[in-house]
Amino acid sequence: MPSTSPSESPRWFKSSHSGGNATECLEAAHLGEGTAIRDSKAAEGGSLLFQPRSWTSFVSALQDGSFN
Repeated sequence: MPSTSPSESPRWFKSSHSGGNATECLEAAHLGEGTAIRDSKAAEGGSLLFQPRSWTSFVSALQDGSFN
């Protein structure tokens, strides 16, 4: 998992667009060094860390429909 300060644990959240589908969801946590994502149903399985510029580009591509 990406590093956080010893007294701080990541605040994981799900997208407001997740809806009621509890079986296929990612969680994200904004950290000092970037944004981490993980599989919500396998939270102990690790996470991926995106640098701020990469995360912004990814979210923008989702919003403009690049992955449709």
